[in-house]
Amino acid sequence: MKTLCVIPARLNSTRLPRKMLSTIRGIPMIQMTYLGAKQCPDVEKVLVATDNEEIAAVIRAVGGEVIMTPENLQTGSDRVAYVAKEYSNFDVIINLQGDEPFIKHQMLSELIKPFSQEKDTQMSTLAYSLKFPEEYIDPNIVKVISDLNGNAIYFSRSPIPYFRQDTGEIPVLHHMGLYAFKRDFLLKFTQLPQSSLEKIELLEQLRAIENGYKIRVCKTLYRTLEINTPDELARAQLYDLGEVEAELSR
Repeated sequence: MKTLCVIPARLNSTRLPRKMLSTIRGIPMIQMTYLGAKQCPDVEKVLVATDNEEIAAVIRAVGGEVIMTPENLQTGSDRVAYVAKEYSNFDVIINLQGDEPFIKHQMLSELIKPFSQEKDTQMSTLAYSLKFPEEYIDPNIVKVISDLNGNAIYFSRSPIPYFRQDTGEIPVLHHMGLYAFKRDFLLKFTQLPQSSLEKIELLEQLRAIENGYKIRVCKTLYRTLEINTPDELARAQLYDLGEVEAELSR
């Protein structure tokens, strides 16, 4: 099984302008994400897909590979699929958002593990323990609930499920916007029209569920700090750079 990791990166961001080029201890965010992904031994190739020359220049400066994509692509998955069309020799495609500068290579390995263990896996994602109740009620945190086989039932920004009775269990996880696809399924998925729930929640993974496809939810013990706001960027300056910092110091 050959795996390609594509990092879609656009410059404009509503909540944090020029987010991909924002620096954390002097290092551009997109560079940190790229170098973090490069450390995964289970990924054969990592590249950045962007429509911006400034982002491309940052990645090329550290010896990375960049694919320039059209400006009119609507989502990160569309940008990843655009690249995947040219890489038919890869079986699994990872969609790693560029705002994950603290990604750990173990997380990528966990994400793609179902594809080698279960031949019917079409799509997977990661989730970790939810901080209850603060994250449960936060609409900026996407929640996921799964069936007994580990497949997603629903993703939502709302608090799910409703705790009418306290059983002592918290059967909901904090969803991380990291995905892996069988290459052929990715190309099919991005051709499906936007679904009703996807438009309401602004969560494109709901398109797969509404069309009857399964998403395997892989629980990880690791957590990352995704950067979406100026406050999160400020918090990132105090975050432990860990393996990414070690890579940069070589």
